[in-house]
Amino acid sequence: MADEPAAGAAPDYPTIDPTSFDVVLCGTGLPESVLAAACATAGKTVLHVDPSPFYGSLYSSIPLPSLQSFLSPDPSPSSSTAAAAAGSDSHTVVDLHRRGVYSEVETSGTVPEPARRFTVDLVGPRVLYCADEAVDLLLRSGGSHHVEFKSVDGGSLLYWEGGLYPVPDSKGAIFRDTTLKLLEKNALYKFFNLVKAHIAATSAPADKIREGDAAAMISEEHLDRPFVEFLTQQGLSPKMGAVVLYAIAMADYDQDGPDPSDKLVTTREGIQTIALYSASIGRFANAEGAFIYPMYGHGELPQAFCRCAAVKGALYVLRMPVAALLMDEEKKHFVGARLASGQDILCKQLIIDPSYKIPTLDAPFDDPGSKSPRKVARGICIFNKSVKQGSSNVLVVFPPKSLEEEQVAAVRLLQLSSNLAVCPPGMFMAYLSTPCTDASTGKQSIRKAIDALFSPQDSDDSEGHLETTSESTDDVKPTLIWSCVYVQEITQETSGPLLSCPMPDENLDYRNILESTKKLFAGIYPDEEFLPKKSAPVYADDDSDSAE
Repeated sequence: MADEPAAGAAPDYPTIDPTSFDVVLCGTGLPESVLAAACATAGKTVLHVDPSPFYGSLYSSIPLPSLQSFLSPDPSPSSSTAAAAAGSDSHTVVDLHRRGVYSEVETSGTVPEPARRFTVDLVGPRVLYCADEAVDLLLRSGGSHHVEFKSVDGGSLLYWEGGLYPVPDSKGAIFRDTTLKLLEKNALYKFFNLVKAHIAATSAPADKIREGDAAAMISEEHLDRPFVEFLTQQGLSPKMGAVVLYAIAMADYDQDGPDPSDKLVTTREGIQTIALYSASIGRFANAEGAFIYPMYGHGELPQAFCRCAAVKGALYVLRMPVAALLMDEEKKHFVGARLASGQDILCKQLIIDPSYKIPTLDAPFDDPGSKSPRKVARGICIFNKSVKQGSSNVLVVFPPKSLEEEQVAAVRLLQLSSNLAVCPPGMFMAYLSTPCTDASTGKQSIRKAIDALFSPQDSDDSEGHLETTSESTDDVKPTLIWSCVYVQEITQETSGPLLSCPMPDENLDYRNILESTKKLFAGIYPDEEFLPKKSAPVYADDDSDSAE
C-alpha cells in the first residue's frame, strides 16, 4: 500500500552507482514492474526509478486522504527544471513533463474517520481470474509469495429491470436459480454444454482429436461472426443473452445497438473469455468463484514484481524524478535519462511511465487505429452494508441500456469489505467504471449506477428499496456515505523513438495490459524467454494450489 510523501525540505537525492545499465525504467506501475522482473530474470542490469515514495504509479493503492492530491495535483513547476536545463556535451537533452491523466473529479459526502483506514485503488474495479496469466506470472516469478488473495465470494450479479439477479454461471447455479423459467434454464444449460465441448475439442492435441470431438467444434464461420448473433441462434432470452455477453464474456459496448461499428465481440473472443471464466472456477481450493482480489489492494501487485526484480539484481530508487531524457541526435535514439539530482544515467533501453510526455517531440500519444476507448469514467463509493445480503465481496454488472436508454456501454461495480483490509469493519467500498469517449456521458452512467444501488445519507430509508432475488427480505438500499467520480485518459505512446508501457485500461482484468507488456519485452529482447517457469526462487512452503 502506498503512503503519503513526507513534507519538508528539498530532497537529498542519492548518487547512483553504476551509471550505466541495460534497461532503465521510469515509473513502477504494474507493466513496468513486470517488465523489470522479466529483464532482470533474463540477466540484464536494471535501474527502476519512481518520483513517488511508494510503488505502483498509476496502478497504486493509496490512503484515501491522498486521493484528491493524486487525482488533481497542484500545477507547481517541476523541481527538475534546473537539472534539465544544464545541457550535455555528448547528448541532446530532451525535456520531460507529466501529463494530466485524471479530470472531471467530483466528490460528495464526508469520509468516515479514521480516513486513513480506507485504501483506494486507482485502477478499480479490477479483479484477477483464478486461471489468468497474471496469476501464472506471479507463480512463475515468485511474486505470489509477496501478495495474498481472497475470493470474490459473492460471485456476480446482473442488474436487470431494476433488480439484482445472481449470474447463473454453472450447471448448479442454473438449476438453483428460482427466477429463471424452465425454457431459459434448458437453453442456457445447452449453450454451456456446447461451449464446453468446443473448448475440450480445441484444447486437445491435433493428432488426438477424434471424429466426435471434431463434430463438437463450432464452425469457423460461426466463430468469426458477432457473438450476439450466435447467442440468438442458440435460443437464449434477452436476459440470458445479457448474462453471457456482459457478465461472463465481459463485453463493454452494446452488442445489439443500431450502430455497433467495430465494437462487436466475435464468437471466438466471447468463447475465449468464457473458457477463462470456466477454468478459473475451482482452480484454488479456497476461492469460491472465478475471481480473486489482492489483500490491501491492487497496488500490492507491482510491489510483488518489484521484489522479484530486486531479488534478481534490479536496483530501485524511489523519490527520484526523471528531469529529462538523453538522445543521440545522430541516431535519434534515447540513450539515457537525466535524474532530478542532475546525474546522467546511460542505458541501452529506456522505458517510461505513459503519464510522461515530451513537449519538444510531435509524436502522437494515441494510435488512431486503436479499438480501445479514449477515456474511462470511474467511481469510488463508501457505504454501510452489502448490496447482497451475506456477501462481503461481489461484482455487479449493469448491461448497456439497463440504467437508461442512452447507456451505450456496460458499467461494472466491485464491492469490497473489511476482510480485504481496505476499509474498517462495518463499512464497504465499491469501485465503478465504464468506457466512454465523452466525459459527461461516462460520468452520467456512473452516477445512474450509484443511484440505482444506494440511498443518499439524508434520505428516508423507507423510500430506498431495491428489488432483490436473494432469500433475504431486507431490501432496503445501502446508504451512500461518500463518493468520488472522475475520468481517466487512456493514452499510449505508439510511435517515435520513445517506449512506454500501457496505461490502466477499462477492462476488469489485466489480460490486455500484460499482452502489451509481453510484446514490448519481445521487441527489446526477441531471443529471451519472458519470465520462464523455472525463474522463481524456491520456497520451503511453496503451494501453488492456494489463492492465499
